[in-house]
Amino acid sequence: MAVKDLLLPQHYENKLDLVTTEIAIKYVKDLFEKRLANHLNLMRVSAPLYVNSGSGLNDDLNGVERSIHFDIKELGMDMEIVHSLAKWKRMALKRYHIDVNKGIYTDMNAVRRDEDLDNLHSSYVDQWDWEKIIAKKDRNIDMLKHTVRMIMKALVETQSEVIKVFENLEPFIYEDITFITTQELADRYPHLNAKQREYEICKQHKSVFLMEIGDQLNNGEVHDGRAPDYDDWHLNGDILIYYPILDCVVELSSMGIRVDAKTLHTQLEKANCLKREQLPFHQMLLNDELPLTMGGGIGQSRICLVLLNKAHIGEVQVSAWSDEMIAACEEYGIHIL
Repeated sequence: MAVKDLLLPQHYENKLDLVTTEIAIKYVKDLFEKRLANHLNLMRVSAPLYVNSGSGLNDDLNGVERSIHFDIKELGMDMEIVHSLAKWKRMALKRYHIDVNKGIYTDMNAVRRDEDLDNLHSSYVDQWDWEKIIAKKDRNIDMLKHTVRMIMKALVETQSEVIKVFENLEPFIYEDITFITTQELADRYPHLNAKQREYEICKQHKSVFLMEIGDQLNNGEVHDGRAPDYDDWHLNGDILIYYPILDCVVELSSMGIRVDAKTLHTQLEKANCLKREQLPFHQMLLNDELPLTMGGGIGQSRICLVLLNKAHIGEVQVSAWSDEMIAACEEYGIHIL
């Protein structure tokens, strides 16, 4: 990203020094993951940094991002760094024999080499990846909305504790969340592009869950890309908030009810990806050998950025940035770790 496009708040107040910031990051992460596990009935598990390239387990994101490949000499196998664990988690739920309405969460670390770097995007991704088994009767919008409300509850509870300990911080996450579909949003703001529509709705309502991401809108456009083989495009969404420090929208979570065999085939066909049906993961899903699930990812650094009132994700995680960007941030009191 060009530094000229970097968001540099004119009157930014860095409320925590470097040492206090590191202490606060640990505090936020410990608080939130406990509350998330409690509200969604999740247990913590270990997770891979890389998967077999031929397994079909990696998240293909928008289908154009390049994964990082390497070989393991002893195994003679080609591996790739994960983009996320959307598919791996579903396999893990089956292997661990998790019961219905229970699930797992893990610390997911990834490298996204094609990410456009800015205040909110880094080539290093850290998030809480979670997944739980649901009954067939719960593959519906009511379950999706209920789960979103539980995540918002966990976020606001964490925020309340953080501002008690670090008294100069301001709360920017509101538990009352507005639900709207991408088509409804397009109908409301027909002359704006997708990002502008998100800004307008979040500026008005503060917390928004934007639903039905991935499929075409009535005008033939797609609001945003979503891989065809994990979320059901009609039962998914993003948790978005308005963040006044940067005067922008911050996506805190991408989540959804996962595809079943029928939806998988339909979405792969729409995305011209039917050849994926031959991959091991997809074969298991098409043969009804995997449980019905819902899940998502919640950005750890994004949560820390908002709760600690920071202006750049590099203030709450260590990644790689250009010297020009670091210098520009330093000039405005933004101290990159």
